[in-house]
Amino acid sequence: MNCIGNIGFVIIAAFGGYFSIHGLISVGVISAFIVYAKQFSRPINELAQVYGQLQTAIAGAERVFSVLDEVDEDKSGEKLKENEQMEVTFQNVNFSYEPEHSVIQNFTLTVPSGKKVALVGATGSGKTTIVNLLMRFYDIESGKICINGQDISNVSRDDLRKNMAIVLQDTVLFSDTLRQNMKYGNEAASDAQISNAMKMSRCDDLPRRLPQGWESVLVNSGENISQGQRQLLAIARAFVADPKILILDEATSNVDTRTEKAIQDAMQHVMKDRTSIVIAHRLSTIRDSDIIVVMDHGQIVESGNHDQLLAQKGKYYDLYMTQYAGFAT
Repeated sequence: MNCIGNIGFVIIAAFGGYFSIHGLISVGVISAFIVYAKQFSRPINELAQVYGQLQTAIAGAERVFSVLDEVDEDKSGEKLKENEQMEVTFQNVNFSYEPEHSVIQNFTLTVPSGKKVALVGATGSGKTTIVNLLMRFYDIESGKICINGQDISNVSRDDLRKNMAIVLQDTVLFSDTLRQNMKYGNEAASDAQISNAMKMSRCDDLPRRLPQGWESVLVNSGENISQGQRQLLAIARAFVADPKILILDEATSNVDTRTEKAIQDAMQHVMKDRTSIVIAHRLSTIRDSDIIVVMDHGQIVESGNHDQLLAQKGKYYDLYMTQYAGFAT
């Protein structure tokens, strides 16, 4: 509509100029016609804008209703058997987000109880997908995932996730007080437990920096604190939850190297005798892992400890040399 209005303005100016040169009309008449044309096109333009807003509203409503129509997650199933030992087993697991594009292919892995297993590989190799399958954010297409021999497909999602804590690269905090955010995974946690967890994650000075201390509200999922502080809080929250299985997905990607080293030292204490799965791109964070699994295109291509994999001079060796070639001896 704006284009049509501008074309009309050009036509009036062109013909008006021609007629004015030949003395048929005055310049005032041209000016009056331009004003009339603008007055005529203005309500039409406003109607066009309203139509555009209606289209936007309809598109937004469709998305809202699509969310409302989503089927609730099935949380039925048996309880996870109580056991101090937590051995996780993946048996010939296959999975794809789209039928024709397989993401995980014939994945078989045993995470021994109380051990730290690291998943490494290039972006898109399926590391985070493995964690999503273990948490039952998605169900596998074939194969089996077991905890102490119990198939997790028969375990209720609530009970399964109650025994796990996960720290993601993209931190999720809630628009609530600092204290309530820390109690999210363990509502019965005492102030002493929370303080100790924050001390281990090297963010114990954060309450003193906030205006209301522990009662300070984290606005818009923590926009009033830095990204690094949000990630430290997520790590501390996992410590408070005291899970039987701990999952870290690039948990220290947004903190500086010095703080990362301090957190690693704290994690050694937390991970002791606890089944842990760590996803990392910075290989310095997983050198001490009991088992390092190298993934490529949804498959395991190498596995072993740090020294064994370096000696093989395969995929892990290439990744390591890419990051530390300048320090290699």
